[in-house]
Amino acid sequence: MIYWFLGIVLIPIFWLAVLSVVSRTQPELGVVDGRLRPCPGTPNCVNSEDQGKPWYIEPLSFKNPTAESWKNITRAIQEMGGKVEIDKNGYIRATFMTSVFRFVDDLELRLDKNNAVIQVRSASRVGRSDMGLNRKRVNELRAKFSQKKFKESGLN
Repeated sequence: MIYWFLGIVLIPIFWLAVLSVVSRTQPELGVVDGRLRPCPGTPNCVNSEDQGKPWYIEPLSFKNPTAESWKNITRAIQEMGGKVEIDKNGYIRATFMTSVFRFVDDLELRLDKNNAVIQVRSASRVGRSDMGLNRKRVNELRAKFSQKKFKESGLN
């Protein structure tokens, strides 16, 4: 009976620990043909450049001058606990670590000056489902970014 119980408890914990370590391996990310990479088709990713797909999410819009908006979005990421890994030529790659099992998730942003938006992709590195965490993260980022826009313009 005790072995059965240990198997029920220890095997899932061991498996989650393995997945946590695997999530530290960085996937292939970045801009391809002027766009963020598409989501892999699993429900643990959202992407503003995949219109018409179930994982589509609205991009972040801005009206402030571009440099100011970029600075604001970087600050918002850091306030949310994200670590900006790359900030270069209108592209940001940041990582977030989940609190319990320390899974690593990736957030990517691409400045789209022509449409006055910031394209966004947020994805979990492992697993199939994220229970809506990436969509929630982008919506939280959108809210923080909006707050910063109002503070900068003096409307708050």
